[in-house]
Amino acid sequence: MDKVSFGYEDVPPAEKTRRVRGVFSNVASRYDLMNDFMSVGMHRVWKNQFVRKLKPRPGQHILDMAGGTGDIAFRIAERGAQVTVADINPEMLAVGQERAKRRGIEGLLWAEENAEELSFPDQTFDAYTIAFGIRNVTHIDKALAEAHRVLRIGGRFLCLEFSTSTWPGFKEIYDRYSHDVVPRIGKVVARDEDSYRYLVESIRRFPDMPTLKRMIERAGLAQVTVEPILGGAVAIHSGWKI
Repeated sequence: MDKVSFGYEDVPPAEKTRRVRGVFSNVASRYDLMNDFMSVGMHRVWKNQFVRKLKPRPGQHILDMAGGTGDIAFRIAERGAQVTVADINPEMLAVGQERAKRRGIEGLLWAEENAEELSFPDQTFDAYTIAFGIRNVTHIDKALAEAHRVLRIGGRFLCLEFSTSTWPGFKEIYDRYSHDVVPRIGKVVARDEDSYRYLVESIRRFPDMPTLKRMIERAGLAQVTVEPILGGAVAIHSGWKI
């Protein structure tokens, strides 16, 4: 039987899907707070940079996949684009909807969706974004193929994800911090050490920047570029459907 990675474990695909759902069900209510602690608030800067690169504008219809808590969608909506927020996890979507209500953000569409099998018709969206979500997908190639399918001709794919830093010295410090400190923060702040240990391990098992670039190209997207942040500890991959 084929197996896929769940952190440092190799498990059957169906088990990974089930366990990832469980991780995000457990951490949904404190997910954004944990992001602040883990990245020392830098995730906000990265997300702003990501949306600036997208350049959303009124009249566009954008799919934000794995965007349950609304962090990316809120930023896009501020620019006037119509956003569909999709996530496989209903608890994450519930958090996002509550946050939108508190902030008075209206007009967002919310959908429970599996990135590998989207329910949307072909060529529905002007852009497809996924931030810190693609590494949790069971079959990344299927998710990329679906992204290509639902994009209109001329549509843009944009992915923000953790990767592997190439900066000497920093890589070792970052690895030690993520392995030793982040799970402890998860235990204290989110009361869930195991989920955050998985999230750290999932970064280590995720394809590096050049490998993900090739995967995006194999899905049919063109003019694929990579923008490393912190030497590649985080990276923005961009491509177009032509």
